[in-house]
Amino acid sequence: MTALRVLTPGDQEDPSWVEARSVSEIEEFVRAGRTVVVTPADLAGHDGEAAELAAASVCAWAGARVFRTTRPEQVRLAVEMTESLAGRRPPTLTRRGLA
Repeated sequence: MTALRVLTPGDQEDPSWVEARSVSEIEEFVRAGRTVVVTPADLAGHDGEAAELAAASVCAWAGARVFRTTRPEQVRLAVEMTESLAGRRPPTLTRRGLA
């Protein structure tokens, strides 16, 4: 499986990657074993940063591995959190709470 990558709009893409425009496309390409590229802002529309981060999280949950964005740090954090919640990546920091 390809590691997660976050690209800015000018970054070079691998020709073997396939771009998806919906969650159903992401799932279909992932089942076929392809590396999926998404642009969360396109999926979120013009609803702002929160919508873009939510779209990135949903795409990561569905299996997208490459994200093109103008907010690379924020998207990386959202995607890494989603990967941790999905059990595909260990959390960066764990704390044990005592009652």
